[in-house]
Amino acid sequence: MSKITLIFFLAVISCFPSFAQDSSRADSKARLEKEIRILEDQISAASNKSSNAMASLELVLKKEKIYRTRIAESDREIASVKDSIRLCDRQIKAINARLDTITLYYRRLVRNAYKNRDARVWYMYILASTSLGQAGHRYSYLRNLSRQMNIQGRKIAEARKELEIQKARLVRLKSAAEKVRAERQKDYDSLKSEEARSRKIITQLNRQKSKYQAQLRTKKQQKAALDREVQKVIRTKDNKPVDIKLSGEFESNMGKLPWPAEGPVIESFGQHNHPVYTKVVMPFNNGITIGLDKDTAIKAVFDGEARKVIVMPGYGKCLLVQHGNYFSFYCKLKSVSVKAGDKIKTGQTVGIVDTVDGQTRFHFQIWKGTVPQNPEEWLRTL
Repeated sequence: MSKITLIFFLAVISCFPSFAQDSSRADSKARLEKEIRILEDQISAASNKSSNAMASLELVLKKEKIYRTRIAESDREIASVKDSIRLCDRQIKAINARLDTITLYYRRLVRNAYKNRDARVWYMYILASTSLGQAGHRYSYLRNLSRQMNIQGRKIAEARKELEIQKARLVRLKSAAEKVRAERQKDYDSLKSEEARSRKIITQLNRQKSKYQAQLRTKKQQKAALDREVQKVIRTKDNKPVDIKLSGEFESNMGKLPWPAEGPVIESFGQHNHPVYTKVVMPFNNGITIGLDKDTAIKAVFDGEARKVIVMPGYGKCLLVQHGNYFSFYCKLKSVSVKAGDKIKTGQTVGIVDTVDGQTRFHFQIWKGTVPQNPEEWLRTL
């Protein structure tokens, strides 16, 4: 590989994002598009029921978050592309300078050859030598002049070809940057629209504060009842020794467990204030709630044993699966396809998510003994 070709090869490598990066961006975009679609479907369903204003607000706020995420990703991508464009511009200028040098040298060779274009002059130049050594040197000079002309000519042709390819790539890169900017503007406009929608819902919630606070109290009671039942089942001894090996295997997969179903996380783990009545502290959330498409299959996150199926107000059918000293808990199911005592395999369908009042929300928890864990720290990054 000639030096000029190597320069162009390195320029191409450094100027353009890798296929893996492009693929990762495409996967992220597709996932966020799916989450937005799920949220919009549920917002549409909730908007037909006046009692679902709070549910609608949670979904709209999640959509706002997704749009902010997409805008931030677009900003990073635009910055990266700008850096690549600047780098390519600098490298193209450097290569152009190199090409100018090669061309100048080639022109000098051509002029020298033109002056001695008559073959008889070449022969006389050699025959006029005072010794065989001088004749040999003159012959070598003329032969080298011809060879250098051919080499430089090929380098110039090669450089010009590569330069055109590089310029075409730069045009495509600039076009891609414009496309990302247009997508960012579209997301920004969508964000503004969602913010206006959330303000409208908040106004509605504030007008009927007593009604929605009563709903909130009911929700707190249902959650407290669920927490008590989970703790009760976990503490109940079933006369089987704890599978220490399985516990270790589960623990070693922290951050790598598959998702029971993929969708936007609407309610995250931990303590949160109410999004409208900001002085109201919500009950500690022992898991996460995921928005899903209707009738989505729910899958086990790890090998284990079905411990118990329970039915709870506000949470529908729930399944507790034991993994040694760890437990995974699947709630808001329409149907459960396993029974207590069944052996469970990773990825096995254990139930179908339920849809209540147009809301398809799956609740998922992970416990280490009687201590709730943040599921998002255990599940793999999407």
